[in-house]
Amino acid sequence: MTRNSPQDRCKAVWLIFFILGLGTLLPWNFFITAGKYFNSRLKEEAYNNVSSIDHLTNVNVTEKGEAPPTYLQSIFNNVMTLCAMLPLLIFTCLNSCLHQRIPQQVRILCSLVGILLVFMITAILVKISMEPFRFFVITMVKIVFINSFGAILQSSLFGLAGLLPASYTAPIMSGQGLAGTFAALAMICAIASGSKLEDSAFGYFITACIVILVAIGSYIVLPRLDFFRYYSMKDKTKYQTHDAYSEMETKDDLIKKDDLNGVEQKHTVNGASHAPSHNSSVLSIFKKIWVMAVSVCLVFTVTIGVFPSVTADVKSTIAGETLWEKYFIPVCCFLMFNAFDWAGRSLTAFCMWPGKESRLLPFMVIARVVFIPLFMLCNVQPRHNLPVFFGHDAWYIIFMIFFSISNGYLASLCMCFGPK
Repeated sequence: MTRNSPQDRCKAVWLIFFILGLGTLLPWNFFITAGKYFNSRLKEEAYNNVSSIDHLTNVNVTEKGEAPPTYLQSIFNNVMTLCAMLPLLIFTCLNSCLHQRIPQQVRILCSLVGILLVFMITAILVKISMEPFRFFVITMVKIVFINSFGAILQSSLFGLAGLLPASYTAPIMSGQGLAGTFAALAMICAIASGSKLEDSAFGYFITACIVILVAIGSYIVLPRLDFFRYYSMKDKTKYQTHDAYSEMETKDDLIKKDDLNGVEQKHTVNGASHAPSHNSSVLSIFKKIWVMAVSVCLVFTVTIGVFPSVTADVKSTIAGETLWEKYFIPVCCFLMFNAFDWAGRSLTAFCMWPGKESRLLPFMVIARVVFIPLFMLCNVQPRHNLPVFFGHDAWYIIFMIFFSISNGYLASLCMCFGPK
């Protein structure tokens, strides 16, 4: 930061990036938190003559006991993960092309509005009865749209933060971590209050809509703040002087300058210069960040591979209808993961070890693969082949602590090093 640059008064820009980070993941966290609601909608038709949907902590039961899962229920988590991750990957890659053709403001605002519309529709559908298969298809289509918009939003948001000092990537990651914690606490409160599935789900989706509206309002205010305007180059000349401190170059300047020099050297043949191409620029940037990019990809691949599809199916080894059994997954899976993930993301504001050139960082990222077999060997039910090696609840809790804090810290660390 230069001597003549404006200050971030009251940490307003920091707070706005925190809110935008919260807005990117809170809707999706409410979506996956309402898993029991979606499952209840998928079993209504098969058991509507002998079952009833009551409270969040109850399941549909038949005259012979607990109802077996329907086909749609059995494939719901797997199809949901596919419909979430595939568009997320595709649109994250496409964003490198979209940012050249679609203005950043349009991408961010349209993504936020798109997510808002999807959740408004989701909230309305809570009150509308529907045949399970049709409900299943509509739900998966909504998931595709949510994650497509979310991929564009997150990529654009981190690109926007890249114009500012590196410390302004941390509030985005911290806000995303708080999103999951907030959703998990809402889930626990709903269980404690005995709210009906329908009422709880409706509350989740309306809350998500409110958060997105706040995020939209925050982003509209952002360009009006001097601190952001300065680093986004809109008012750079306003602060320039003729002293030594006026020789400030933003990250965008440095990238363009470096790319131009590199391309000119490669494309000058017999004294004839050739204009640099967009493909060369993207390639040169990727060569500098590929380690961090692959590291982030691997961190989230491991996390998404087991959370919540595997971790949410772990059963407590304490028998009987106890409060521990009732709150085991909401607390030890959802709340614990999101709380420690948030702690890991926030930790990068105080500690950034190991450094971006260290070989230890990619090693730590790769080492997280061990969590996949560790969770699979916990008391995941139902199971048919693998034995239960870590049956005690304490093992599951220990694994979850290290799993979640390493996810938040390593992902945030790589995302902070990327813009540098």
